[in-house]
Amino acid sequence: MTSLDLPVASVAEPRARFRDLVASEWLKMWSLRSTGWSLLLGAIVVVAFNFGTAWDHYRYFLQYDEASRAEFVANDMALWDAFTYNAALVLILSSAAMGAVTVVGEYGSGLVRTTFTAVPARGALMAAKVLVVTVAQAAFGAVVAGASFWSTQAMLSARDIGLPITHPGAPRIVVASALLAPVCAVAGMAIGALLRRGANSIVAAVVLLLLLPAVLTDRRHLTAVLAHATPLHAWQRLADAGPPAEELFPWSAGGAWLVYALWTLGGAAVTVLAVRRRDQ
Repeated sequence: MTSLDLPVASVAEPRARFRDLVASEWLKMWSLRSTGWSLLLGAIVVVAFNFGTAWDHYRYFLQYDEASRAEFVANDMALWDAFTYNAALVLILSSAAMGAVTVVGEYGSGLVRTTFTAVPARGALMAAKVLVVTVAQAAFGAVVAGASFWSTQAMLSARDIGLPITHPGAPRIVVASALLAPVCAVAGMAIGALLRRGANSIVAAVVLLLLLPAVLTDRRHLTAVLAHATPLHAWQRLADAGPPAEELFPWSAGGAWLVYALWTLGGAAVTVLAVRRRDQ
């Protein structure tokens, strides 16, 4: 038997472990300069919106009449400054856009072909990407929500109207505001996985997460149910620190937390399944 006839032992490539995929996606995300700058810019804008509102109340509080000042304190209106509606809109847009870009960026550059060639297990790869984005955005949301609460209440405390984090309702506002970031980021990833175009995905995220909730009214049962099923309305329900408002179709804080969970799980499932069912 010649050397050419000798059998060659086949070498099987070891399958990538999930923790290795997570580490790879983590390095891939932070290797982009835009990641750090986007998070920093988003944090500054969100905190600035909240701080600006608190500054207005601090500056003009002594000019309010006595009844208005008493109402401000009695209704815990200092918590309204902890995380404002405008800040929530910016957070939703920033997180959803970053989530979409983490998916469509590889399609736009063509890197996705190399990635899927190196790791044929597309589902596991996308699950690792979802986990990395979720953790990063949860940390981002926690920093932004914590900084917003601390800065606004420190400002208002100069007028003796700031509230501590232990005040009833304060922890829920901070947690709900922090978790809004990963919820919307995963939703953005799902949109990116379906559309695979950067501009289209960001526009779709704006329509789905911002414009649609804005036009849905609470005056009819169907539109109220649809509105309550959006992350923005769920955040509003959880961040409502004032006295209970009269609603035609009231819903509970538990329902709002459920909306958060369903959007996160649904977005993750769509992101993973979209790449398994479609060609690259």
